[in-house]
Amino acid sequence: MEPLSHLESFVQSAEGGSFSAAARRLGLTPAAVSKNVARLEARLGVRLFQRSTRRLTLTEGGERFLAQIGGALATLQEAVAGIDKDDGQPAGTLKVSMGQAFGREHVLPMMGDFLARYPAILPDWHFDNHQVDLVGEGFDAAIGGGIELSAGLIARELARIHVVAVASPRYMEGRERPRHPSDLAALDTLLRRSSPTGRLRG
Repeated sequence: MEPLSHLESFVQSAEGGSFSAAARRLGLTPAAVSKNVARLEARLGVRLFQRSTRRLTLTEGGERFLAQIGGALATLQEAVAGIDKDDGQPAGTLKVSMGQAFGREHVLPMMGDFLARYPAILPDWHFDNHQVDLVGEGFDAAIGGGIELSAGLIARELARIHVVAVASPRYMEGRERPRHPSDLAALDTLLRRSSPTGRLRG
């Protein structure tokens, strides 16, 4: 596909009747416009203008080419202008998975400020206590621990999880108080199985 600047130079030259008129509209020098048109002609292998000292005249091939690209070029220009108006602000649906307790405690209180800052974002937030398939289920992100990352996914640490082991005084009667996490293995333990992975956790 030809660079947009080459096509714009051609169309503006055709409509204005000269490279100078096109240059004024595009904010370029006449030499730059002439060079853009010459590169376009070389790429197409077609002479688009009959050049004289006073005016440019479209050749038959130039007239056909102008008729073919006029509407398409306008559509491209509108699309580029529309992107510029967005100012690079995030927009669209943001699908995120997170645990219920974490979502209620940390995410929901920030929702108002988040939506005020990014009004073009549509939140699709799932509060579930199970691991999701990020790619297969179409999630943009997930917040949680122990998530298995497939190739191409990126993880960022948001916060550390602090695990506190407690026991009642009655249970500890006659037992030696553990001084290291490895000492917990000598105590009675309740295990729970992770529903997504089937792994046992203490």
